[in-house]
Amino acid sequence: MARLREHYEKTVKPALMAKFGYKNAMAVPKLTKIVINMGVGEASQDRKKIEGAVENLKAIAGQRPVITRSRKAIANFKLREGQPVGCAVTLRKTRMYEFLDRLVNVALPRVRDFRGLPSKAFDGSGNYNIGLKEQIVFPEIDYDKIDKVRGMNITICTTAKSDAEAQALLAAFDMPFQKN
Repeated sequence: MARLREHYEKTVKPALMAKFGYKNAMAVPKLTKIVINMGVGEASQDRKKIEGAVENLKAIAGQRPVITRSRKAIANFKLREGQPVGCAVTLRKTRMYEFLDRLVNVALPRVRDFRGLPSKAFDGSGNYNIGLKEQIVFPEIDYDKIDKVRGMNITICTTAKSDAEAQALLAAFDMPFQKN
């Protein structure tokens, strides 16, 4: 079992039950999935660009990403329907907890001028979004072997009903939120 999953069962769940007054253990918020998305806009002109992003995301997530394609044509962006525009990977269960552990303890401390994650990035229904400007903060990425520094969006989906519950859940996993 992943270290954070064990931490959730033994420490986080009882603490959240006491804080929010849940009577049923199944009502306690939990993580459902983490989606990592990397947009590669220049892939519409050069198909080789997407391969570098796919390899980087594969190294970070530990599983092969899906190539996302455009849904409709946009002439101003020289984009046709069905062209590759990025890649995404969805992590669940053990891989999700392992990725969250690496994100909080290894990758985020390596971000330059890091002052904590904003607590305003919740969507109102318990999900949290993080935007990273460069993929090189992850130790799996070799700086010499990347073709271009790309950003990524990380969405953490929970079963929380409100932003306060979701923030308490993520704070229990030592997510470094800014002090307001």
